[in-house]
Amino acid sequence: MTMEVSAQDLLNESLFASLNTQSTELTTLANQALGNGIDRYMNEDYEEAAREFRRAIGLDPYSDYSVDAGKYLAMTHLKQGDTDKAIDAYHQILQLHPDRDDIQVAVGNLHFGEGRTGEAITAYEKAVRIYDNTTNRFSLGQAYLNAGRLDDAANQFEKVIRMDRQSANGYLGLGQVYSAQQKSTDAITQFELAIQKKKDLWAAYAEMGYAYADAGQLDAAEEIKSLLEYKDEGLADTLNAYINKNTSPKIITVWGDSTFSYHLPSKTKVADLGEYLNTAGSSQSFSMIFQFSKEMDSESVENPLNWEIKRASANGTGANYNFGLPLPETETRIMPIPTDVYYDEKTFSATVRFSIHQNATADATIHPSHLEFSFKGEDADGNRMDPKYDQFMGFSGKF
Repeated sequence: MTMEVSAQDLLNESLFASLNTQSTELTTLANQALGNGIDRYMNEDYEEAAREFRRAIGLDPYSDYSVDAGKYLAMTHLKQGDTDKAIDAYHQILQLHPDRDDIQVAVGNLHFGEGRTGEAITAYEKAVRIYDNTTNRFSLGQAYLNAGRLDDAANQFEKVIRMDRQSANGYLGLGQVYSAQQKSTDAITQFELAIQKKKDLWAAYAEMGYAYADAGQLDAAEEIKSLLEYKDEGLADTLNAYINKNTSPKIITVWGDSTFSYHLPSKTKVADLGEYLNTAGSSQSFSMIFQFSKEMDSESVENPLNWEIKRASANGTGANYNFGLPLPETETRIMPIPTDVYYDEKTFSATVRFSIHQNATADATIHPSHLEFSFKGEDADGNRMDPKYDQFMGFSGKF
């Protein structure tokens, strides 16, 4: 049987062929625009690059070229310092390709980087609904963690572990949750599991270092820092700062500019300490300059009530004031509270001023090397002084 082809069928075939040809031509032009944009981008001509990327999207909006052009357009806006425009570029692509979970993650990452945690969570949740995989759930868990939604974060990381027990990310995230909950021992266990899965996951080492520092195990934290110095210098520096923040401050030395001769022996004549002490009933101001191991709280250091000056009474041969022998009647007394204290924020040092008095017969004595200076204040992070290093005595150079 012979079938006749109508004029309408021929017209439809012609239109289809024409549209197909036109579509192919638009795809080719979109590809060319994308290539031109990439060239401009590489040459740092961002204005022209953005124009070409927008052109590529407009020529063939539903092709993969438009997705690539949208990604590059977002990157171009980021190079120009405009995060909001970068996010708008991603949203434009999502309107054309709503099934792209990778673009939702990119949007979430930008929001997360800008501190817009709520918007980041929304984007990551959409990504999980589009494609439920470990990467998207880990990103969502990190956003929950940053928002303080610790139970929700733990739930995501536990799902990551169930989905892929060989992946280190779930254990890493769960450890971070435990750290946030101040469960340092549980956190360390999870970080160890993460490292078992991926030996070079240096972020897990750093997180374990933070957990050790939180637990007061500073030696263990220092060991991890030493390892990271050879593997990831940035993480090592960050961990070092965290350790320092959690470390109790110490008095580590006394400056040579101190005006008090703290090394002199027992029965030293007060008159020998300064020219203004030769006269009966006179007094003279002296200073001791103490160096701290870290930045201190200036208000705490400059509060004289946090300092004490007293005769040494520590145990051990030779540690007692005047070696434990009866004091001469001529022995002068020192006021236990300094007259004033000045803290230098640049050098982490404290200048402690105090007065020494001559007696009525101008023959007062003192034992400078057995005077004990102590400080019970705080550092800039709120840590109390290390009790082993919160005092100084000139006899032994003891801090």
